[in-house]
Amino acid sequence: MQENKKFIIPHRGKITKQDRRRLKGHKSFILWFTGLSGSGKSTIAHAVEEKLFEMGVHTYVLDGDNIRTGLNKDLGFSAEDREENIRRIGEVAKLFVDAGIVVLSAFISPYRKDRQFVRNLVEKDEFVEIYVKCPLEVCELRDVKGLYKKARQGIIKNFTGIDDPYEEPENPEIVLETDRETIEECVEKIINYLAQNNYLEV
Repeated sequence: MQENKKFIIPHRGKITKQDRRRLKGHKSFILWFTGLSGSGKSTIAHAVEEKLFEMGVHTYVLDGDNIRTGLNKDLGFSAEDREENIRRIGEVAKLFVDAGIVVLSAFISPYRKDRQFVRNLVEKDEFVEIYVKCPLEVCELRDVKGLYKKARQGIIKNFTGIDDPYEEPENPEIVLETDRETIEECVEKIINYLAQNNYLEV
């Protein structure tokens, strides 16, 4: 199988990423939401998408649970499978960036090296790490999906924050404290960051 890789020759079309961006009227990049289960990643990602959509920005949300029902349904939650989960998502997100689309990725993505891997896939100004920070006890109180309860009972194994670690981002572009800030405040903080750093211009 590895031997056949030498016969793979990528085809380059005439339409470039810059061409697609000009057509859409804005830059393309990844907004990477990371944080514990129940911290608010998906809720905020979709709220930001709605705001960007209103502004005429072409977007798409990649959500952890949704991806695991299709593309990554063959993966479990071991450290190796988590790494492969993020690797695949990173490659998909890179394709969206090349297509001229703003992709909002909402994944626990607990390991720093995996998040750094995705950052390294794209150009310097195409990855915005957003740490959706929320204390474990608050996430457990929310427990919308009942996952923490199952993890505490031993029904779910390798659950981040319980019996598997979460490595906090060391230098995220944006930090949202969802135990203190409303969804509206979080959305405003992200939009302001994008505007102030010229992400919403061609």
